[in-house]
This record gives sequence, structure tokens and C-alpha cells, in this order.
Amino acid sequence: MRFLKNTQPILDFYIKSIKPHVGMSLQGLGIVLLLAIALNFISIQFAHAGGAYSNNNSDIIDSSLLRSSDPIGIESDGIYSRIKEITHWFGDRTNSLTGYGLIVGLNGTGDKNSSFTNASFANLLEIHGADSSNRNFDSKNIAAVMVTAQLPAFSKPGSRIDIGISSIGNATSLEGGQLLPTQLLGPDRNVYAVGEGNINTGSISAKGDAASVTKGIPTNGTISNGAIVERMSQNFDLNRQETLNLLLHNPDLTTARIIADTINKYTKQASAFAQDSNTVLIRVPPNRPSTVNFMTEIEQLQVQSDSKATIVVKESEGIVVIGHKVKIKPVAIAHGNLTIRITELPQVSQPNPESSGETTVVPRTDIDIDKSEEKQIGIVSSGVALQDLVNNLNAMGVSPRDLIGILQAIKAAGALQAEIKVI
Repeated sequence: MRFLKNTQPILDFYIKSIKPHVGMSLQGLGIVLLLAIALNFISIQFAHAGGAYSNNNSDIIDSSLLRSSDPIGIESDGIYSRIKEITHWFGDRTNSLTGYGLIVGLNGTGDKNSSFTNASFANLLEIHGADSSNRNFDSKNIAAVMVTAQLPAFSKPGSRIDIGISSIGNATSLEGGQLLPTQLLGPDRNVYAVGEGNINTGSISAKGDAASVTKGIPTNGTISNGAIVERMSQNFDLNRQETLNLLLHNPDLTTARIIADTINKYTKQASAFAQDSNTVLIRVPPNRPSTVNFMTEIEQLQVQSDSKATIVVKESEGIVVIGHKVKIKPVAIAHGNLTIRITELPQVSQPNPESSGETTVVPRTDIDIDKSEEKQIGIVSSGVALQDLVNNLNAMGVSPRDLIGILQAIKAAGALQAEIKVI
């Protein structure tokens, strides 16, 4: 149909302009046919250039699909994040390892009169064929420790990981010690790594007859690349997975929906959907031979994450962090401290000379009341955002610690549209 449509204008031009001069001949019709074929070919190329270009090559990422469009009804803050920064793949997690070991070579700062340290050292001597019948060791150069490590996902035997060391006896410092080979066990009691090496505590400790100085914690230390992996924590082929699960770092239904919509826009099919506030289920398209390549493409997509209006309070240090979405309803805030100062100023009363009186102490009390009347009440308007709220409270002379109590009181009054988290 497109060919006939493109041929008609050329045929009309031939009949009106060329036929009166050359007549209707086979040569003339041949010219019309060739021009129509050429025009049809050109129109097809332009259609491909102007339309949506599809390619099954997974290495090509359409830049127009990298950013998600704002879902209807969702407030946008204009800040984009890669999916890689706000999620992680199900199964891509670390595994905790623990072990019990001995540290030797301490400069008199090891365990003293520790029964389990002595028993452990005696067992070590027996393994190496030494006589351990006398278990009353008086060495201060040995310390019993717990060794911990995090085994990354897909770690292969032979790779190295960092380990942490903590004293469990009465050792005063682990600085300069050597960790003997220690098996690191997983929750299933299997050995996944073996650690050893020189300990770095990052602390300084000095002691004299009358004073001592300690910087840092000398009974904790680390060994960089101190353990070698002996067993894989998981063994499966990612490229054989037909479904994938993305887990959100901060669970949120709206963010999960935005991620699913962005993935569907990129794949041009309904391959992802939000399963709950924490999980986005993705079906690997059948035309993707490499699941790993598909996962890396998904990680590079950019979305605008959503979150609840939140205020984080650390009351012990007077720290308050207010999210940008926090707003309050109209409220009046009264802030003023009633301070009462009581000062005792006793005075000595001396009797007149040559009198029979006695010297006495006359009590005198000075009471001062400060009502702080210049900081009494402030009005906060409706829908006030973070900057306006801070400006109003600063104008009232509110300190960070006072701000904590004020925010809790506003929340109790039902005027604060945010969640308060105390850490």
C-alpha cells in the first residue's frame, strides 16, 4: 500500500508534464517505476530514523529511558538516584563468621591467671607434641580473643577478607600481638575461612608510676586481608535465574512502584512489579542471554525515591535531623523557662565590745526568679516547611535540646505531620 501511495504522485507528474512531449512509452513507464521504488526506499529509512528503534543487543542502553517519569500524584523533589544506590539484589549479602583464637607475642599485656586461656594454650601445645601436663602457666604474653569477619557474597576460595579481633580475657592491650591461625565458622558450624597475622589496634597506651595515658581501645584490633576464604558461602549460576528480586534499603510502597514502572519502561514490557514495600519482582526477558548484563543495566536506571516525612532525634547528644518533607499545621508555641536561683550568704554578727553577747552566724538567703518573659510565645503558620520552621524556632532562641521537646509536644498536639524516630 505504501508503494502504491508513493507511486501515484510520480505518475500524475508524468502524465501532466512529460507525456505531452514524449508520449506514453515503455521507457517512460520504466522511469516512473524506478522513481517510485527509490522514493519508497527513502521513506522507509526516514520512518526508521524517526520512530522507536529497537535492538536486541543488551549492551546498548537507550539514554532516554535511564530516568523515570514522575508518577501521577507523587510529589517530586527533582533528585534522582540510581537503582543501585537504593536497592540490593536478593541473595547478594554478607555472612557473619566467628572464631576463637589466641594471640601471642604481647609485651606483658596479655591475660593474667585466666583459666580458659591457659587451657587453650595447653591444648595447642598438645597438638604440636609438647608436654602440657603443667597447666599453671605464668605467661603474660598470651591473650584469648574472639575473631569476627564478614564473608561477601560469591567469595571464592583463595580470596582474602578483613577480620576484627576483641579480647575476652583481662588483657590490657593487644598491640604488637600475633594472631595464631584461627578457624572462622559460619552459622552452620562449617569452616569458611582461616585468619592469622599481626594485629593493628590503632591505639596508644603509656603508663608510669603516677599516671597513664590511653588513646583508643587497645583491646580491639583489626587485620587487613587477615583471613583467606576456604569455602564458598553460596554456589549458584546467576545466568540461570529466570526471576530476580530487588530489595529496597528503605522499604516504601511508592518507591517500589516507581522502580517497577521504570524497569517496565526500559524493557518495554511488563517484566517487573512491586510485590510489597520491600520487594520488586523482575522476570528476566527471554531475549536476554546474560542475566548478569541485564542486572547491571537495571542498576544504572535512575529513579526518584519517595519517603515518609521523618524527624530523627538523638536526645543524648542533642542532635535533631529534620527531613525536607516535614510540615506542620497552625500551632502556637510557648517557650520560656522559669529559673529560680537560691543563694546562701551567711553573715557573722559580732557583739559590742565589753558586752556579754556572743558571736553568731546570721543566715541570709537571696532568691532570684527569672521568668524569661522576652521568649514567651510564637505562632507557626499552616503548612510550614523545614526552613520556615527552623527560622521561627531560631527567632525564639530555641536550643537543639529544647527543640526536641518542642517537636514532641507539637506531635502530641496532632500538628506535626511527620514520624519522630528516637535513636
